[in-house]
Amino acid sequence: MKKTNAMRILDGLKIPYEILTYDDDGEHKLELGAAEMIASKLKINPAACFKTIVMRNESKQIFVFCQSANAQINLKKARIASNSKEISSVKPEELLALTGYVRGGCSPIGMKKKFKTFIDSSILEHEDIYISAGVRGCQLKLKPSDLVKTVEATLVDIVL
Repeated sequence: MKKTNAMRILDGLKIPYEILTYDDDGEHKLELGAAEMIASKLKINPAACFKTIVMRNESKQIFVFCQSANAQINLKKARIASNSKEISSVKPEELLALTGYVRGGCSPIGMKKKFKTFIDSSILEHEDIYISAGVRGCQLKLKPSDLVKTVEATLVDIVL
């Protein structure tokens, strides 16, 4: 498999990770629970599979939120964490230009720009976690502390 930007960054930081691949059917609509389907395909705990949500506030600032596949983001908590009055997900068609990643393959590691990143504190409940490798059909397994350190994340409670 060709190395993704996320993999190259982890390699450069000498952070160990494993690559897990799955058949991608291209269906990544939020209402269909894509992250939970990925966890099911890989036979991993959905609570340890973290999805990446890119949001914009009223001042056009971009924020990245990571939470487990089996949870929903709490917009009030996201607003409080990011010190925003209003916040909403960026449009899927904007994701590639903003992050360098497509929907369903968005990794918190290696985006085009460094955005303030918040990770749900439940990440610390897991020995290993899974995140997108930066392409559809591929997840990375790594230690929670390594993800937090790599993206310089703030740990917060952001789920319902």
